[in-house]
Amino acid sequence: MTPNRPPAVAGTFYPNQPAVLLATIDQLLRAAGTPSGLPPKVLIVPHAGYIYSGATAATAYARLAPLKGKISRVVLLGPTHRVAVNGLALPECAAFATPLGDIPLDLEAMAGLHDLPQIVRSDRVHAQEHSLEVHLPFLQQVLGDFRLVPLAVGEASPHDVAEVLDRLWGGPETLIVISSDLSHFLPYAAAQQVDRATCQQILHLATNIEPEQACGAFPLNGLLLTAGRRGLQPELLELCNSGDTAGDKQRVVGYAAFTLSEP
Repeated sequence: MTPNRPPAVAGTFYPNQPAVLLATIDQLLRAAGTPSGLPPKVLIVPHAGYIYSGATAATAYARLAPLKGKISRVVLLGPTHRVAVNGLALPECAAFATPLGDIPLDLEAMAGLHDLPQIVRSDRVHAQEHSLEVHLPFLQQVLGDFRLVPLAVGEASPHDVAEVLDRLWGGPETLIVISSDLSHFLPYAAAQQVDRATCQQILHLATNIEPEQACGAFPLNGLLLTAGRRGLQPELLELCNSGDTAGDKQRVVGYAAFTLSEP
């Protein structure tokens, strides 16, 4: 087993100097405002560079402030961008590193998934994948110490993903995070229309979201399947696109943040 996965996108998607990174995250969290509402069991958050989607992600991470010291495990699912995989890939290492330090993996929980045929083990799938990594500094800052279960999700049915989530669901000590952007490279007005419709599907816990609507459609549909069975209550916190933040309006990427809370 390799000791850890080093950061792959520090210095590009987010700052690689610890002091600058902390200051950036703190500024984003302050701008997100004081948390309110039910404590979340699940976050759905975007995974672009912080200048693009960091403010949107921060609206969800700010909701975790009252849960610091209560959440000790994070189950993090995101799509694969660089290495294709069938099913859900766990890494073979023991920790994930960021400029803020190492995050130990929950090896016991990961071992409890080995009998599932949709689970594979691959450091290669995780090595350059940004969809999980960009969330780790936020989680380190808002939660402090925690154990991580990172799952890079390729082609997988809603049932396959929900089965894994049900194994890992736990109690109030466990937070589920689904990493997904929305539409890609549409003109601004078209993206707004498509993304608003996708958000309505998420709010209605639909399980038929397509990859063209959300790059994290496979983990997202599985989460929404189990959320419906468990009666979770979704809330849309923020919706925008890269044309609103740091990009032009000709070809934009959509971003939304949600919480889902247990009844």
